[in-house]
Parts: sequence; structure tokens; C-alpha cells
Amino acid sequence: MPRGPYDTLLPRPKRAGQRPGRLDLRPGLAVRVGPRTDLAPGGGDLPDGTLAAAEQSVLRAVARLGLLAGNLRDDGPPVPLEVRVGRTATDPEGPAHTIDVTPEGVTIEATDLESVSHALTTLAQLLPPSVLRGSGLPDTALDLPCGRVEDSPRYPWRGGMLDVVRHFAPKRTVLRYIDLLAAHRFNRMHLHLTDDQGWRIASERFPRLAEVGSWRPSTRLGPDGEHDRTPHGGRYSLADLREIARYGRERGVVVVPEIDVPGHTSALRAAYPELGRPGVDHTVQDTVWAGGSSVSPTRPVVTFLTEVLDELCDAMDVPYVHLGGDECDMSWWSEDPEISREMAEHGYTEPAQMHAHLLRALATHLSARGVRAIVWDEGLVTGGVLDDTIVMAWRGERASSRAAETHDVVRSPLFPTYFNFDQSDDPREPRSEGGAITLDDVAAFAPAPVGWTDAQRGHVLGGQFQVWSEWVPDERRIDYLAFPRACALAEVLWSGTIDDRPDFDARLRHHLARLDALGVEYRPLEGPHPWQQGGEGVWKRTSTDTIGATRTWVESVADAP
Repeated sequence: MPRGPYDTLLPRPKRAGQRPGRLDLRPGLAVRVGPRTDLAPGGGDLPDGTLAAAEQSVLRAVARLGLLAGNLRDDGPPVPLEVRVGRTATDPEGPAHTIDVTPEGVTIEATDLESVSHALTTLAQLLPPSVLRGSGLPDTALDLPCGRVEDSPRYPWRGGMLDVVRHFAPKRTVLRYIDLLAAHRFNRMHLHLTDDQGWRIASERFPRLAEVGSWRPSTRLGPDGEHDRTPHGGRYSLADLREIARYGRERGVVVVPEIDVPGHTSALRAAYPELGRPGVDHTVQDTVWAGGSSVSPTRPVVTFLTEVLDELCDAMDVPYVHLGGDECDMSWWSEDPEISREMAEHGYTEPAQMHAHLLRALATHLSARGVRAIVWDEGLVTGGVLDDTIVMAWRGERASSRAAETHDVVRSPLFPTYFNFDQSDDPREPRSEGGAITLDDVAAFAPAPVGWTDAQRGHVLGGQFQVWSEWVPDERRIDYLAFPRACALAEVLWSGTIDDRPDFDARLRHHLARLDALGVEYRPLEGPHPWQQGGEGVWKRTSTDTIGATRTWVESVADAP
């Protein structure tokens, strides 16, 4: 069992240990932020704005803990909290961050701005969980045992995906989700912004995207569900998206927006029917279940989408954009004369080649802006990738293994990273996709399987969990489905594995008090609260074995475009 704060950290650091002595942190403490000494030659120059951004991160963290900084010092005698940023020449491959707590104060050394955020998160976990509450402890000194933490992550991509299309999440929920990811040292938030059921970007160049595509007049839960006859929708202005991206950067979380094309585009085609199949009525889908659809992969559509991407990139200033590429209905492409003409022009004989052509064209456009493209693994199958395109592999182990032979991969297999499935086989669970992906399943996940070659394992950037929102109507359900499974994945992606399960379980039980303080409505380890259960109505759990059939299906289509 954990014996002290250095034994309760989650994810578990590489090294952490308590030392004799204690430190009292009091409101009004002095803070200093500056470059590390002995910076690495040629790499010691910090990017413009790094120290100023680190300073703001430190001040926010101190305020959040109820220890408002009395002053910010540039030099002089030691201060209670000192943060030094940069990579040193003496140990260029050393820990991403260290925390030294002595009776005189706390010294944090971090390689970059993201590592500063991780160190501040770790520091907060060394303090009582009550400091994470919104009020903090403004009138109380915090007693902190002395010790040292040395830490760095195993994988550079540690993320969570939020689908805000099937059920819209207001901006405040997205910002809170960033905070919760940062609290677990995740560093990516994948934001699924477009699909058949809605378009969530309020484009200024193409206003009908939001006017028409951002809402639906009714919703059906599941393919056989009944209409609720209630309008549902929402969109984010470009200013909202700029704020979301900046909010994430300030907390060490890169926001990755997704515009899903050429499939999953009913909302896009409803707004601009000329982009889809001629002579077909296009509407925003009312069932939250995924459905087949597609836009035309021709030159006018590529031009339209590049303008949408430019607008998005200008607003968010992101290093990655996800282009989707999954579950595309190409059945009508060979019959369309415009598509056939362009296929002949390029020398293509199969519709799947046009799928690849569109994705490569968009990725090339992004590359010219310095933005790296990401696709779901179907994009790799059709050839819709550049050399540096990242493949998000969701269709099982075979799809992941194949992708890792040639491309960088973010591991996101349906089992066990789709957190929209049940947390257990307990019949009291609320209705979801069906079938259980348990905490044990997530804890056993291997991002880079032992049987892979060294080259394949070297292509694994990391992984992420997904919360698809077909059965996730609100923030409370997000909390329930994501936690505590996200705690286990945070540890897997940070450390590479959970090699001491009893130790993890003990730390997780302590960590639940932090989730309580943060207001997270997680699923208790013993089972759902009465108000979290499915009951006997529309949210009653309907299946206990769907996950098995789904896993079999996913593996069976892993080679399909």
C-alpha cells in the first residue's frame, strides 16, 4: 500500500522517493522562472515565448493550489518555488522533468513547456487532494514532505478523443476535458468535429456549414431507435476553436482537430449538396449510429476542403489535422461521370484510388503549411498517405501491425481503447455500444506488442482512448465512461506498461480522491451508483456479448478500404 505522497503518484514516475524534512508552502510565496544553467550547445536556445508561457503556467498552477504568488523574482536569493526550463549539455537525454523538495523550497527543472506542465501536475499530486478543489486553500500552509521525482514519458503521443458530433459538447465541457487530460499527463486531445450527424465548425467562408449542418431536427438512439422529436445541435466559432487550442497549449495538451472526409459527410452534403451525389436528397442524419456516406473526391471538392482546412488552421495554429478517411461509401463513384473523367485523367481504374487521391491532396496542402496529416487506417489501405502521414489504427491488431511497417502509428484499437463500450458485464451498466471493455483490459494493453519487429515498435508514437458519443448525451456520461479507465491508459502510455498491478490498484484508489476533488463523476470500482445505472427504460443495458462480435467484425474488415 502507498505510504506517502511520493508513493501515490499516477501515472507512476520513473523514480520518486521521500527524504527527511518537510516544507511549508504558504500563500504569497515568491516564484522564479528562468532558463536552466549549462544549456545544451545548439539546442539551448529556447523557442520564443517559452519562458513567458512557462511563467504563466506556474502562476496559474500556484493560484489553482490556493498559493497566490506574492512576487515574481528574476534573480536574488533562493525562493520557495523555482522553475528552470531547457535541456542541459551535461545530460541531454536526461529526465523530461525533475522535482526537488527541500526544507527551503521546490526546484523544478523541465526540458520544455510541456514538461513544465507535467511537473506542475506532479507537484499538485504531492499535495493533499483538497488543493484540487476550486476554492483551493488560500489561508492554509501546505505541509509537503521533502523528496525528489525524476520522470519522462515512454511515448510522445498520449491522448484522448472526444466526439462532439453525435452529441454536442459545449465549449466549457471541452475546456474541462483538456484540464482532466492534463491532470493525468496526457498531451493530446483529438476533437472529432464533423460527421454524418453534424458539422461543428462555424465557417466564415462557408456559412451554410453551420446554418444547415450544425443541427438536426430529431435524434434516434441507435439504428432502430425512436425519434425524440427534439432539435439537437451546436457549433464552435473560429474564436472558440482558437481559444480551445490555446487553452490546451497552455496546459501541455495539443488539440488535434478532425474533419472527417470523404466519408461520414452527411452534414457537409446537406449544407452544400453539390459536393455529394447528384440527384440525391442530402440531410443531416438523425440516427446517431454511424452510416455510409461520401462526398465526391473530385477537384472542386478538394478545393473546397482546402479552404475549410486553411480557415481551421489559421484559427487554431495546430501541428496536426486529422482527415478521417474511414468507412467511406464509394459505391456510386464509378457511376458518376465527373468522377469517371477525373479517374481517367489520373490513370486510375478503381474508385479506391480516388479516395487515396483526395486524402493525399489534402495532406499535401497541409504539409505546405507545416501541418502533419493523420488518417484512420482505411487511408493507409487505399494509399491515401504521404511518407509522414500518421496512421490512427483502430481496426484491430492486424491493421496496426501493417501500418507500423511503414508509417508512424497512434494505437487506438477498438479493443481496448473505445471507452464508449460498457465498463463491465454488470447488468446494471447504462446502455452503450454494448459489451465490456474493463479496467483490467485497459491495464493489460501493450501499445507496442512484444511480437512486433524493432522497426514496427519504433513507429509507435503512442496511443489514445476514444469516447464516441452515440450513447453519450452529456458531460456526466463522458465522466462515467472515461474514468477510471483513462487513469489506467495514462499509466500505460506514460510508463509503457503496468508491471505491478497491486501497486497500481493501490495508487488508483488514492487517486479517486483527486477525481472527487476535481468533480469527476467516475464509475466506482465496485460498480455504478444507483443514479448511474441504466434502469428499465431506454438506457437499460441490452447486450452482454456485443464486444466479441464487434472485435471479430473489425478484424475481418481490417484489409478493406
